Amino acid sequence: MRTTTKNDFIIKIMATRNMDNSNPRLLLSEILRKVSNAKTKKEKIALLHKHNSQALRSLLIWNFDEKVISAVPEGEVPYTPNDAPVGTDHTRLEQEYRGLYRFVKGGADNLPSLKRESMFVQLLEGLSAEEAELVCLVKDKTLSTKYKRITKAVISEAFPQIKWGINRST
Repeated sequence: MRTTTKNDFIIKIMATRNMDNSNPRLLLSEILRKVSNAKTKKEKIALLHKHNSQALRSLLIWNFDEKVISAVPEGEVPYTPNDAPVGTDHTRLEQEYRGLYRFVKGGADNLPSLKRESMFVQLLEGLSAEEAELVCLVKDKTLSTKYKRITKAVISEAFPQIKWGINRST
């Protein structure tokens, strides 16, 4: 009878792990890609419900709510994308979303612009390239340029608890 060694156990775990993303939770960019690729509105809403999180809703509010104004300049951001493989040496937007308030008006207005922009670049460089791109799209309210089938109407139906057009800084 053969006993299982530590190496056998590690090999089994590695074989069952999704190599695209070693964390069982999808990246927010992966969730949005799935939602955008869904064929029907019903499928999109089901996916949004399945992957519902405060981080996801925060990004969608930032992108689709006209009252949420970015405090970082519009346009291309001069940062170096993190080229580490997904699931390895980068932070996850799902954890980093708590600091996004610094980058919208009413969130941390007393933060000097240069410091805010520097923090924004640091955030982007820590994320995977795909999630950094997602944050840049949301900052400029252009999420629909990449995820064409994600609309405010779909988000409103999936998350009726979101109140659009309110002042969130108070």
